[in-house]
Amino acid sequence: MNTHLLDSEAQAYINSHLNADVHHIAMAKSPIAQVEARELAAQIAAKQKAMKKLPTWYHQEGIYYPSSLSVEQTSSETTALYKSKLAVGDDLIDLTGGFGVDSFFFAKRIPAVTHCEINPELSEIAAHNAKQLGSHNINFIAGDGLEYLNNHDGQFGTIYIDPARRSSQGKVFKLADCTPNVVQHLDLLLKKADRIIIKTAPLLDISAGLKELKHVAEVHIVSTKNEVKELLWIIEREIPTQVKIVAVTLNEAAKSFSFFLNEEVRATTFATAPLSGYVYEPDTALLKSGAFNLIAERYGLQKLDQQTQLYVAETFKPEFPGRIFKISEVMNAGDLKKQKDLIGNVISRNYQERAENLVKKYKIKADQQRFLLFTQSKSLGFIIIAAEIEQHY
Repeated sequence: MNTHLLDSEAQAYINSHLNADVHHIAMAKSPIAQVEARELAAQIAAKQKAMKKLPTWYHQEGIYYPSSLSVEQTSSETTALYKSKLAVGDDLIDLTGGFGVDSFFFAKRIPAVTHCEINPELSEIAAHNAKQLGSHNINFIAGDGLEYLNNHDGQFGTIYIDPARRSSQGKVFKLADCTPNVVQHLDLLLKKADRIIIKTAPLLDISAGLKELKHVAEVHIVSTKNEVKELLWIIEREIPTQVKIVAVTLNEAAKSFSFFLNEEVRATTFATAPLSGYVYEPDTALLKSGAFNLIAERYGLQKLDQQTQLYVAETFKPEFPGRIFKISEVMNAGDLKKQKDLIGNVISRNYQERAENLVKKYKIKADQQRFLLFTQSKSLGFIIIAAEIEQHY
């Protein structure tokens, strides 16, 4: 950590070059003594990434940034704030503290927080930034979090851990393949806290995770702007009687959909012709939950088809987590060929062609408000629904 980057001259340079080409800056001669050009470029690149993701850090003077990769991998303020509400007790330990975003938000609700980070420079950076941000109830430990926990005599209300994948090959991975190995050390974690919160990437299959872990009480699927950002596994010392799944969308208004795994809907109602009213497209968090029939039951919707995760209803339901479209016309491919100057954003769901191919085939011009949903209905077969957007994600 080069503290000269915090000098007023260096900070002024960084702030005045936030729109500059960092590659050009890195290759040029540094205008500031005791600071290399690549260091200036690295600070600028990381701060650029923090602008929308970490606005509190971005707008605070005297923040020191790690590599831009560390900023990419850290939680956003939006998801960190949500996580903070899941912690219990008066003290919490973050075993994989990193840049310190999660610890900062945990510290807003929990009186005492311990931040462990095995990289000593990153630990120093997180400690410095916490002081700049006025957070004084975080104890920073530069060392292995599991080792510290094992040697710690006391207990914590909550343990938080964000294990990193050891291999990036393939889309399927196991928790046992991550570092730290939470499966191997779960007994230690359960011994040391009432609640454990494990953050994983959204690629982890929920059923696979439940097979690896024990004492799972809840699984939170967290998304923003229709992109699942993380899975949060809530593990309790006391064995839970049921596993609760919570799909939460953190947009302008937070919405959630929760159910227990033992809630089963064996059948659902399918929409019949003629189709009218509204089309409902679930957020990816709902789709990740797998409760396709339960979605229809909870919101009073009808599915278009067993394999089509689109729903319809005569009424508008703004509490629904996802996009809602007002149906203006339902066509088949023959009807569409007769039309000229087609306009609308194209969505293809359970249809025989991809959206990009359909745009070229029918020469469809994009539009912000109008949509063409190419899909399949149990009663009508392959159809195209012309609609206008009424609710965004």
